[in-house]
Amino acid sequence: METNETTEHIEQNNENDNNSKLRDYKRVCAELGLSMCVYFVCRLLAGGASFLLKDTVAILGETGHNLINSLMIIIMVYIIPLLAAALIFKSFANYKGKYRELYKKPKRLARALGTFPASFGLGQGVALLTLLISFLLSRYFGGQTYIEDLLRPTVLEPPTDLVSVLTMVFLLVVIAPVFEEFLCRGIMYDALKPYGTGIAIIISALLFGLMHGSLYMLFYTTAYGLVLGYLRYATGSLFTVTVIHAIVNSIAAGALLLLYLVNMTNEENKLINSIYFIYLVAVLVMIIVGIVVFLSKIPAIRKYRIENAWSEISPWKKTALFFVSIPVILMLVLAFNEISGDLLQGLLFS
Repeated sequence: METNETTEHIEQNNENDNNSKLRDYKRVCAELGLSMCVYFVCRLLAGGASFLLKDTVAILGETGHNLINSLMIIIMVYIIPLLAAALIFKSFANYKGKYRELYKKPKRLARALGTFPASFGLGQGVALLTLLISFLLSRYFGGQTYIEDLLRPTVLEPPTDLVSVLTMVFLLVVIAPVFEEFLCRGIMYDALKPYGTGIAIIISALLFGLMHGSLYMLFYTTAYGLVLGYLRYATGSLFTVTVIHAIVNSIAAGALLLLYLVNMTNEENKLINSIYFIYLVAVLVMIIVGIVVFLSKIPAIRKYRIENAWSEISPWKKTALFFVSIPVILMLVLAFNEISGDLLQGLLFS
């Protein structure tokens, strides 16, 4: 009799613990959605402020205008959303005294950084696949389509002065990796980890992809996010993921800087043109090598299993619970507006 009562008591406690964890998980999903809503509202406000600042070019000059615009982006797109997320998740208290540990160098740093070719190949492979789909849609529908416009790559046009270009490079190589990794692989990943490492990697990667503001970038930045999430899990540190993120962005920043030099020399400087061409070829070779390296690692990846700290609820149910959260639904509406622009209007009234 005592054994039966003890067993029932244990089962009741387990059920209560599971129900409590389920409530906590739903709360975390809502907080993630709220954090991303703040992010997209800040992006919207930054876009409006940038539009209002366009008349300052005549007063401040292009350099002054671009510096003020960059400062506004840093504050509204990076600092405010990060502070909002930190307040929502009480990160100041959770990370107090732990920042050194959070950014500790992993014991096998070289091995961790050695995953860069495969991660770069995965991300750029997805980007090339997106371009292929866009091309096929264009051919199938006989010209430009709204879907093709959505999948069109985001191209950064370099400013016409060196200070502004260097500021843009600084944003890409330093500001973006530091802030985005702390937000996605720091605050958001850690908030989700108690409910399963796999779901923490997947959802933080998806939110990372949505943050980039275009359907084309959504796919390959989400792919990058999956790799970075795994490295965050494997190393227990933000150091490696921040460095790899900075390396990926520095490749684009290098092309941007060289394109500026090409434009400034009116495309007449053969040395600059040759360097720019060689650089692009080198990047293409890196992409091909990276894709091959990633494909060679697929058998090992398929054998790997990530620990599941909350196995009572299936990953599919966790994912479904995330997407039915009201703040997450609102976040997706804001993200759709950010990504699609006038897609819906075009489809309805074309």
